[in-house]
Amino acid sequence: MCVCVCVCVLLLLCHMLGHFLHLPVLSCFLSLVSRGAGGWSPQVTDRQPWLQLDLRDRMEVTAVATQGRYGGSDWVSGYLLLFSDTGRAWKQYRQEDGVGRFAGNVNADGVVHHKLSHSIRSRFLRFVPLDWNPSGWVGLRVEVYGCAYKSYVADFDGRSSLLYRFNQKSMSTVKDVISLSFKSRQAEGVLLHGEGQRGDYITLELHRGKLALYLNLDDTRLRFSSGRVAVTLSSLLDDQHWHSVLIERFNKQVNLTVDTHTQHFRTKGEGDSLEVDYELSFGGIPLPGKPGTFLRKNFHGCIENLYYNGINIIDLAKRRKPQIYSGNVTFSCSEPQLVSTTFLSSSSSFLSLPATLSASGGFAVRFQFRTWNPDGLLLSTRLALEPQRLELQISNSRLLVLSMGTQSRKGSLVNDGLWHSASLSSRGLQVTMTLDNEPSSTMELGDHMEAGDSLYFGGCPSSSSSDSYCENPTLAFQGCMRLFSINSQPMDLNLVHQGRLGDYKELQFDTCGIHDRCLPNFCEHGGQCSQSWSHFYCDCSGTGYTGATCHNSIYEASCEAYRLTGSSSGLFSIDPDGSGPLGPTQVYCNMTENKVWTVVTHNSTDPVRVQGSTLQKPYMMKFNYSASPEQLMALVARSEQCQQEVVYSCRKSRLFNTWDGSPLSWWVDQGGERRTYWGGFLPGVQQCSCSLEENCMDMNYFLLSYKEHLPVSEIVIGDTNRTGSEALYRIGPLRCYGDKSVWNAASFYQESSYLHFPTLQAELSADISFYFKTSAPSGVFLENVGLKDFIRVELSSPSVVTFSFDVGNRPVDLAVKSHVPLNDRQWHYVRAERSVKEASLQVDQLPLRFLEAPSEGLLRLRLNSQLFVGGTAARQRGFLGCIRTLTINGVTFNLEERAKMTPGVSAGCPGHCSGSSSLCHNSGRCIEKNSGYVCDCSQSAYGGPSCKEEVSVSFNRESSVTYTFQEPFSVMQNRSFQASSVYRGNSRARENMAFIFMTTQSPAMLLTVSTFSQQYIAVILARNGSLQIWYHLHVDRRPDVFSPRPSSLADGHLHRIRIHREGKDVYLQVSNEYIYKRCENVDEEVMQAGSKGFIGCLSSVQFNHMAPLKAALLNRGSSLVSVRGHLVESNCGAPADSTTSHPLSGKCCCCKTQSPLNNISLHDSAVIGGVVSAVIFITLCVVVVMTRFLYQHRQGTYHTNEAKGTEFAETADAALRGDPALQDAMDESKKEYFI
Repeated sequence: MCVCVCVCVLLLLCHMLGHFLHLPVLSCFLSLVSRGAGGWSPQVTDRQPWLQLDLRDRMEVTAVATQGRYGGSDWVSGYLLLFSDTGRAWKQYRQEDGVGRFAGNVNADGVVHHKLSHSIRSRFLRFVPLDWNPSGWVGLRVEVYGCAYKSYVADFDGRSSLLYRFNQKSMSTVKDVISLSFKSRQAEGVLLHGEGQRGDYITLELHRGKLALYLNLDDTRLRFSSGRVAVTLSSLLDDQHWHSVLIERFNKQVNLTVDTHTQHFRTKGEGDSLEVDYELSFGGIPLPGKPGTFLRKNFHGCIENLYYNGINIIDLAKRRKPQIYSGNVTFSCSEPQLVSTTFLSSSSSFLSLPATLSASGGFAVRFQFRTWNPDGLLLSTRLALEPQRLELQISNSRLLVLSMGTQSRKGSLVNDGLWHSASLSSRGLQVTMTLDNEPSSTMELGDHMEAGDSLYFGGCPSSSSSDSYCENPTLAFQGCMRLFSINSQPMDLNLVHQGRLGDYKELQFDTCGIHDRCLPNFCEHGGQCSQSWSHFYCDCSGTGYTGATCHNSIYEASCEAYRLTGSSSGLFSIDPDGSGPLGPTQVYCNMTENKVWTVVTHNSTDPVRVQGSTLQKPYMMKFNYSASPEQLMALVARSEQCQQEVVYSCRKSRLFNTWDGSPLSWWVDQGGERRTYWGGFLPGVQQCSCSLEENCMDMNYFLLSYKEHLPVSEIVIGDTNRTGSEALYRIGPLRCYGDKSVWNAASFYQESSYLHFPTLQAELSADISFYFKTSAPSGVFLENVGLKDFIRVELSSPSVVTFSFDVGNRPVDLAVKSHVPLNDRQWHYVRAERSVKEASLQVDQLPLRFLEAPSEGLLRLRLNSQLFVGGTAARQRGFLGCIRTLTINGVTFNLEERAKMTPGVSAGCPGHCSGSSSLCHNSGRCIEKNSGYVCDCSQSAYGGPSCKEEVSVSFNRESSVTYTFQEPFSVMQNRSFQASSVYRGNSRARENMAFIFMTTQSPAMLLTVSTFSQQYIAVILARNGSLQIWYHLHVDRRPDVFSPRPSSLADGHLHRIRIHREGKDVYLQVSNEYIYKRCENVDEEVMQAGSKGFIGCLSSVQFNHMAPLKAALLNRGSSLVSVRGHLVESNCGAPADSTTSHPLSGKCCCCKTQSPLNNISLHDSAVIGGVVSAVIFITLCVVVVMTRFLYQHRQGTYHTNEAKGTEFAETADAALRGDPALQDAMDESKKEYFI
């Protein structure tokens, strides 16, 4: 049993220049507050003060407490906690979520106690103040809680090992528990190995600083193959600090735990037992028959408390038991003096050391470094001819020596977080660079190094310094360095720290502060994590998801959603649970006039003949669908109705036993249950619905329509064994229609009413989306709280939606302000998202507001109450109005069902625009009117009463449409109100484009978007007719091009194109095929396409939330619109919608004659203007291309009778500025869009 102890620091003075506290371990608790003295306070001149404790021996520390100086105004408000076994090499303690900062005191007398989430086993502790009372100074009293710690230690020198020999020839186990702790001096080395003759093996080793476990049960193929697969966990394990390992195995199930991280997996092999012959080896894999010779690099470091199935291996070795062979192993841990220094800042950190030339006139510098950053200055020194310098850099993740325009580069990546050894030496004018064990490379200098000059490591001092010629090339180095040697003389950084040697800035001595931000991996849905020193990044390539953490699906949730975007029948990928754990699946969407059918096929849709089956040996067929069972379940649950066709004919075969009614054939539902009914809506009745209703037309045709049982997963036929007996069956595909989540709504008519649901599961990420309409000036849409954390979305004023949350860092408010009231009794869309990387808020088509999360801070949102929708637990600030389609993390909440049992709330929502029928198509907005509704098509690329009529134009080689965007609405910038300083605002570069085209010409220019700064987007057909999307994001770099596939689209057929870009990721839909790719540099083909123009038909052009082709053609005559050449209105071969009115309840509402719609359109114009002005967006074309393209076309005209919100404008220019489709998506300068 541990004896609890505490160490109390009482009224002692210490500072960083070697004044250590040596305190005895006390066996009783002492009072933290001591009268009669003050506490610890450093000298004002100390640059980096700290308080260090020596516990006299390794102790297990479980908690710490702090207090300010007694009787004064000195206290520490924030600090770091470091620990060490030696007092030289330190490691920073990190709390949950990797937070290193401890909250301190707010006054001199209060005690702040921190219980450590995982204990520290160490002798030395160091408290490093970060912040203190601004009106006072650093003052500190501390108390440490814990207990004594005993360990059995063995030291391995890289040539030694321990062998544990069994009492029998082999050891076979079905359950194993292996535990140990280790600290290593290198990134490679075997910790544990055992193997058996039948192919079993277990190997635990360090590889590139990570722990790898190889485990196989009874599979000889894996033993002799080169394809052994390891389960890897953790990283940076070569930091000379203790790490704990626990392996738990039962049969094939294995749990591997390293420190606080656990991974569960199933092992390879055929058996359940691990059979190891003769012995287990620790510290290396000895070569049979050659003691001291090893197959793999063995371990160099210390291991303690090594237990194998309850056996203390090190204790047996110390007592020299015969079953243990200990070769060159000692039983105390030697401590190497490898002390690191951390360069904290990528802009201002540097270390300056004097550089004295050797007797031969040259110099030699050696050091080791580790970092995650791809760029940074490692070393810089001045040459005799100023301002020339010799520099060693990390450039694009590789080492680069640079001097006077001459450079030498090493090919290996060095930003992998591992230690790398670099050396730079000169002799005469020749410089030699060596990296790790790679061959050296040389280059010639233009001048000698200046004698007596300084060497700058990691960066350069500010320009005000005496050495004004040292400049950081891009960034200073951010990482760790150690083992500095100049001309074979090791550098003592303690002297630097004490101010007696060289100079420094923004360094942390005696510790390497590198932190793996990809552990754990916060990238969702299989996204790949990469990192820099201060951030991690997710590569969502090929996952089907996008966003900062690959959280959001790029696919629609249903075929109904695809129809609302204007798609026609075809194969589509759908993601039924959106951002949930299920992936996308491919289905066929059959979009008929009345319904949208989702069709899922399986592996046996052809008729199958069955003979010779009996009840004892029945015929069985399992159906494998194109979607997983979980995806099918989600699809069926989301659909309004599902059905599956069964065709069955037989001869001398029965479905049921005529004597007792027992089934002879049956089918199995999605849950694995046997079903004996064969049609209709009455499960359990062993007949068909048509026979019950006496209206059967064909007894061989059944329609299964009880959707909770669908789809059919298996069919069993058991009565075809008599002479001449046979059965013929066919199971059709699963067919579902409708999306019942789209119009699932609830109406709140009492401010104190709300709906409650189980606690929101959103620790690391949450996306919340819904529609609302209200006439109230404010109200809470939803709220969920914990002890301190909370998340809330509310209408905080008639024109502001606010997304608020707190994960423990401090409250954050993210607000979007509309220039028009949102309490206008019309539907408005809200989407709020929060992840460990960022938070965002979208309202209608207003600019998307981003806040980037702090790189250091708590990550997990901890909630424990119910989720309240439409109000709060306090029954205050409740929402009055309607909420529909509430979806959180891909799950749609059934508001209607919960509303039926809640006072003050009713299911559904009154109004013509609240039905499940889609009244307005192609992103058209349904506007409620007293006698009906109208469709606002201002944000749609389509026109007409229902936003279904294409706006299409036929172009010839001399024709084009050009228009210019402006930013008239400064109010729409949507700055975040009262945003926390720990979150940084960010606008992610993204855009969406869609259009339909038909042509036989290639090359061809389809459309371009450009700025006067020569940035551009261009969508072209290349010479071979293939589609290419060009992005020129940086004017000093070559353009990027996305070429999805080589097939020609210049085939005279209609092609629907959808393009979505987010950062470097491009998602493209060509007709019904989705393609993902990252941009690459290629040669410019856009020039030839631009010179050829376009011959063909363009239709339904959409850019973000604008319809540029429609907007330009409806506002001809404006100075902002230029129509060149001859344009012909066309429908591109597709039939136009002829609907002219919307009769409702016996009334007719014609949208072309409703004057109030004009006011609504004008309001939307301002909204859209704001949207475009806040989105960062890229553009098209090199000046030569655009100059030729712009001036080779002649002006033409286009006429339309479509009513729009520009009817009240006094001039054409004013109408354009008020039109929502004519507002920009970039900066303050004008942009142009060419079609």
